[in-house]
Amino acid sequence: MKKLSGLLLIAVFPALLYAQTVPGTNTSPGIYRAAPEKLTNLVHTKLEARFDYEKAYMYGKVWITLEPHFYSTDSVVLDAKGMEIKAVAIVQRTATKPLKYTYDGLQINIRLDKTYGKGEEYKIYIDYTAKPNELAKGGSEAIKDDKGLYFINPLGEEKNKPTQIWTQGETESTSVWCPTIDKPNQKSTQEFFLIVPSKYVTLSNGKLLQQQKNADGTRTDYWKMDLPHAPYLFFIGIGDYAVIKDLYKGKEVSYYVEKEYAGVAKKIFGNTPEMIAFFEKITGVSYPWPKYAQMTARDYVSGAMENTTATLHQESAQQDSRQLLDGNAWENTIAHELFHHWFGDYVTAKSWSNLTVNESFANFSQVLWNEHKYGKDAGDAENYKNMQQYLSSPEDAKKPLVRFHYKDREDMFDLVSYQKGGRILNMLRNYLGDDAFYKGLNVYLTTHKFNSAEAHQLRLALEEISGRDLNWFFNQWYFGSGHPKLTIDYSYNDSSKTVSVQVKQTQAEAAFILPVAIDIYNGKEKKRHPVWVDQKDQTFTFTVAAQPDLVNFDGDKILLCEKKETGKSLANYIHQYTVAGSYVDRREAISGCAALQDSTAAVDLLKTALRDRYLELRIFALHSADLTKENVKQALESTIFIVAKGDPEPTVRAEALMALSLYDKPIYKELIQRSVNDSSYSVAGAALLSLNQLDKPESYTEAKKLTATKTKGKLAEAISNVFAENSKVEDLDYVLNWYNALPFGQAKVENANIVAYYAIQLQNTEAVKKATDALVLFRDQIPAAYQQDIYPFVNNVLLKTIANQKTAMKNVAADAAAIQEQVDYINSKIK
Repeated sequence: MKKLSGLLLIAVFPALLYAQTVPGTNTSPGIYRAAPEKLTNLVHTKLEARFDYEKAYMYGKVWITLEPHFYSTDSVVLDAKGMEIKAVAIVQRTATKPLKYTYDGLQINIRLDKTYGKGEEYKIYIDYTAKPNELAKGGSEAIKDDKGLYFINPLGEEKNKPTQIWTQGETESTSVWCPTIDKPNQKSTQEFFLIVPSKYVTLSNGKLLQQQKNADGTRTDYWKMDLPHAPYLFFIGIGDYAVIKDLYKGKEVSYYVEKEYAGVAKKIFGNTPEMIAFFEKITGVSYPWPKYAQMTARDYVSGAMENTTATLHQESAQQDSRQLLDGNAWENTIAHELFHHWFGDYVTAKSWSNLTVNESFANFSQVLWNEHKYGKDAGDAENYKNMQQYLSSPEDAKKPLVRFHYKDREDMFDLVSYQKGGRILNMLRNYLGDDAFYKGLNVYLTTHKFNSAEAHQLRLALEEISGRDLNWFFNQWYFGSGHPKLTIDYSYNDSSKTVSVQVKQTQAEAAFILPVAIDIYNGKEKKRHPVWVDQKDQTFTFTVAAQPDLVNFDGDKILLCEKKETGKSLANYIHQYTVAGSYVDRREAISGCAALQDSTAAVDLLKTALRDRYLELRIFALHSADLTKENVKQALESTIFIVAKGDPEPTVRAEALMALSLYDKPIYKELIQRSVNDSSYSVAGAALLSLNQLDKPESYTEAKKLTATKTKGKLAEAISNVFAENSKVEDLDYVLNWYNALPFGQAKVENANIVAYYAIQLQNTEAVKKATDALVLFRDQIPAAYQQDIYPFVNNVLLKTIANQKTAMKNVAADAAAIQEQVDYINSKIK
């Protein structure tokens, strides 16, 4: 599952202050979270489902084949949340016999017709109605917000929103719509008979074997999954989709998108067959499932979900051709969910405590895919980005990767299970070497295929192949918490011709054991010294012929750590950029030079970095340049202009166009004016914002013209910023339509500031109410996992700020009564 963890709240307008928090940082130890006890095994699930769009009900009949796990039993407990149970029976050949049961709204406790022993299968029949919306409104705290089954715009009342049904099983919400044993260490094959309006297509796990038209205008689709997988991976998707089909080794690979995006579906998802081939190659395990489909969904808040053979993606995956010019923003997610089909679906975490064997691998796959497809810089950049996300959240350093104590299982979906875990796997790959690492993964996958496993079993597989004891590594990184905080000092002794590297570990925890490479450069010649850092204060001394041009600690740049380096000169940084040369080496060198911008040599390095081979470092160099310094501004001017005109990457051109607004020259303004109509949304949006710095009336006029065309992404955001600055009632609908259409995520949080600013500036009472309502709608749609963090930002910061600003305005305004009505309305919406 791809959760949107660690959302950052960025204030667009400085007057709107905010508090930054991170989801899932509750460190209360709670109770010990053992792997679920297996008294009974799921074997097979046969479901017949019909959907009531008006009531948002699902009428279900399910036949569940079970068997005792080991001990004989005369009863079984099934998870079934918030249902109306109509009948429970045992199936005896072609007949059924009613069984006695009790139901508490969460579980059905069933008394069987006799005692069954190990290996003796039996089949339970249940007739029921699933009522997910009623559960969410009135259910107990144990089941509140775990709707499991979602009816999107079921009556077609919301303009420009399709009618869809989709399910979300992780963590334990499949039991909202299908009675089951809703635990990750269960596995079941399945048959789903879905009765739907004939105008819709369906998607589920496995293969579509049959479609039968019914006399009432519905159609029954028969989906069958012959391979066992966990209940949280069961999936149903229904809607008016275009289905674009691809192929991989004779298996169907398909993309379910809204019809508007049929023409670009392969541009969005088309790398999937190549991803499958790559993941097969590195794991040594052929894609094990009968097909692979990907479907988009409206109002899906968790990014994407790896339902076996039927991944569900948030609507953000749907990008038009102009957005795709800026790069496929969803490609990492596509790789992430696909890799789960080995790590998570094929071999599943035995318990949520061991979520790392699912999510850390999926996160790590983003590095592997980028490295394979786009080169080492791209892989290193993805690794670095994820590392910084984890390090930005100090509270997460308190949590171990494998966590047997947590308040709520949803808390496991955090920066530790994802970003930290992915970086740990990258270190493990580096330590063992690619061949041993991947062969170890192969042993882990083949040993536990179609079963569940935990971190210890991963360790044993890697030990078996490498011949190395890895207890120290797993105890430190998987079962311990925190990360090393390193202070590294370099010194050279001319008389003894030695270089010393002093490494201090300053974290509160005990010293980490860190196998590290220290590279010493003389010119382009590099000598590598492998060392083990295992003390709080250590000094490594090396004999050299002359003072080195660079001493590079962690030469492979793979350590998960916070690092401060002293004794490094400007010349060292320049040499590091030029010769050491990895993505992180170059980034560190740019940072080092950015702190020394009074130096001509440092500025020259920044100028060189503006033409770096990797786009993100070109952008980073531009952001690092202090253009308020006249020497920097003059030195970089011509290069920034060249980049703005001709960089091959639209996102780099966009950043350069923003910088050009600081120069205020006619030739630059002409480029900016032309670029407002660029085919790239990011370039056009940046040009509009840049023009706004140079000529606000012209920028507003251009924004108005652009609204007559199709606008999305960065361009729509730029138009909304310009409109917010002008704060005219006539433009509010554009801004609110854009904002309301944003899917839940980073952009929704960040751009709440635009709506809030608009609400402060407007005088029209009805318009203020509309802007307020947009913020309230967002607030009230925040999922439970994020409510403790983002809810107060919207409720307490933005809404209260608007009310306070309006109150202040009332004291000097002629229409004080109207403003008081606005204040009263806003206050009525604050909870």
